[in-house]
Amino acid sequence: MQRHQAPFRADVVGSFLRPDAIKQARQQFAQGEISADQLRHVENEEIRHVVEQQCACGLHVVTDGEFRRAWWHFDFFAGLEGVELFEAEQGIQFNGVQTKAHGVRVTGKVSFKDHPMLEDFRYLKSISGDAQPKMTIPSPSVLHFRGGRKVIDATVYPELDAYFDDLATTWRDAIRAFYDAGCRYLQLDDTVWAYLCSDEQRKQIVARGDDPEELARIYARVLNKALEGKPEDLTIGLHVCRGNFRSTWISEGGYEPVAEVLFGGVNVDAFFLEYDNDRSGDFAPLRFVRPGKQQVVLGLITTKNGELENPEGVKARLEEAAKYVDISQICLSPQCGFASTEEGNSLTPEQQWEKVRLVTRIAEQVW
Repeated sequence: MQRHQAPFRADVVGSFLRPDAIKQARQQFAQGEISADQLRHVENEEIRHVVEQQCACGLHVVTDGEFRRAWWHFDFFAGLEGVELFEAEQGIQFNGVQTKAHGVRVTGKVSFKDHPMLEDFRYLKSISGDAQPKMTIPSPSVLHFRGGRKVIDATVYPELDAYFDDLATTWRDAIRAFYDAGCRYLQLDDTVWAYLCSDEQRKQIVARGDDPEELARIYARVLNKALEGKPEDLTIGLHVCRGNFRSTWISEGGYEPVAEVLFGGVNVDAFFLEYDNDRSGDFAPLRFVRPGKQQVVLGLITTKNGELENPEGVKARLEEAAKYVDISQICLSPQCGFASTEEGNSLTPEQQWEKVRLVTRIAEQVW
């Protein structure tokens, strides 16, 4: 039952630990010691190497490791029309640690024009060989949720209905642009669905004047509008993330509060789901995944530490999940990227690749 199209039985979320050469070059560029072209040359070489490493682990899918980014989301947002980054009063609060103080706000009509990440993808595709190159971008719901109404200019969007319509159009245009650049495997990264599963986060959502149930319906509608007219030969996955910064997290809680709307209603081809610990709940919400086409990529291998999982334990969990969704609709991956921000998680590069090799080995044995 091996799959010869995305998502693959052994897959990855996207980001990898930044090599020292990248970190040094980015620092030199920030200090004006090297040019943008010189930085890009270093990035190109390191991306070529990380593609080779992924293939050497037995993967049929490759990413650029997100090596050209500092963040999994802000870098993409910065390239959109009508959006700007700013220095916030404080960073994003994780469990016991806070990120750098960056924020995003909407200052004009949001749209997708020529975006630098299109060229980033073209380079990845040019060096991916026989492997499937995958592009990762944040989901539209993240742009709204990160600041909510207060960071959306009310003179531009007096009513949020028009804003949500523009979000859908922007992502639909982005999907088409990446497709035209040769992309056939695109992943939308989304922390918001996990927030909507968290009792603590839901309280914060209500406190700022939003309704969690209504937000879920709005985000599902935006995603489906963005997916309208998607080419048949383009696979789009949605990665639901509970936060990943220096091996910490933001939200906890099983998928049940959003399962029917998300799994039963959002028209992506694959759901990448974190299931590496008790914070993710049980597999029962997978009963809402529609039979047939949609795949569920279970993140049973954690990227938050270097301890290698017991293969038999992972196989047992796959069997447990198969009680709720057919095994032919299940794939395996690490639970998240290894470096959702440039700081990276608390494990070594060798431990990272051991994790990836574990995914491919288990997938070969199960399917």
